[in-house]
Formats: sequence, C-alpha cells, structure tokens
Amino acid sequence: MINLKKYFNMFGFEANDLDQILNSFRLQTFKKNEFFIKQDRISNHLGFVESGVFQYYVLKEGEIRTTYVSIENTFMASRLSFVNDRPAIENVKALTDGSICIISKTNLKKLINEIPSFKDFYIGFLESSICNIDANRHDLILLSGEQRYSKMLKEEPELLQKIPLQCLASILGVTPRHLSRIRNNIR
Repeated sequence: MINLKKYFNMFGFEANDLDQILNSFRLQTFKKNEFFIKQDRISNHLGFVESGVFQYYVLKEGEIRTTYVSIENTFMASRLSFVNDRPAIENVKALTDGSICIISKTNLKKLINEIPSFKDFYIGFLESSICNIDANRHDLILLSGEQRYSKMLKEEPELLQKIPLQCLASILGVTPRHLSRIRNNIR
C-alpha cells in the first residue's frame, strides 16, 4: 500500500490519523479479467488502484461500451451503487493484473465521523469527481472526437499509453477505425 500512503501523505494528515486511515484499507489483488464489481450487484467498497488498469463498461446490444478506465494512483468505485446502495449499472474489471487498496463503506463512514480532516478530504474528493463527470459529459456533447482525443492527449497522456485502443475509442465515443484516423491526423 505504498502508493496509497504516498497519496494520503500529500494531504498532510497527522501521523495518528494517517495510521488510522491506512489501517482502514486492505490490499486485494486482481488477475486480468477478474471483476471488482459486476452489474446488478451492490458495490460496498471504494478502491484506490495501487497497480494495474481497470475498465468500467456496460453491455449495449451485446457490445462492450467502455465508459471509463482507472489506472494507478486513482480512486475507483461504481459510484451510483456505492453512494446509493443500489445495484451497479456497470461492470468494473481488471484489464491487467493489478492490486487495489479497498475500504468498505462502513470503514469509510467511520473515518468521516472520527477524523474531521478526512471528512474534508472526502468532500473535496466527491466535489472533484462530480466536476470531472460533468466535464466529461459536456465534452461528449460539445467536442468532436478529434477534440476529445487532443484534450486527453494533453491532460491524460499516461492513460493513452495504458489502455487498449478499443477501450479508448469507446471512451471517446468513436469507432476504432475513426480513432485510427484521428491518431494519424494528429501526429
């Protein structure tokens, strides 16, 4: 849980609080294609990706539609399911072997109630997540596939190197063939 500790160290938690936070997580390994959450099941865990790549996807007309990908040093959850205690509307699976530091909803609530600075962190995390989701939604509506790719190339170049082209095309809302044309035009 080295990356998790580095991540939380950036927020200046006191040593005792940091120990309590880290002890609330457990490390779980995943093999390629193993699920973090399956559609129609309730997600009771929030994860921090220590290593690996994890794909969020839905099935539409028998086709996999990737909606998001979590990579090392990012938090992950089936957010609607986790927050609302409802069945997940998506699947989240490992695209590579990897490991996730997992915290249960019960332990998360305990940290929020016992450590005021963690509560502040969590509120900031939720606000940031909401803003990112909103920005992505607007990008899908307002930007062309080329513009979305250029934005990702500028803002998340490491993501482009770590995920398969099929997933990237799906995230960008274009076909793999169109993505190939975009990539050739931008180079």
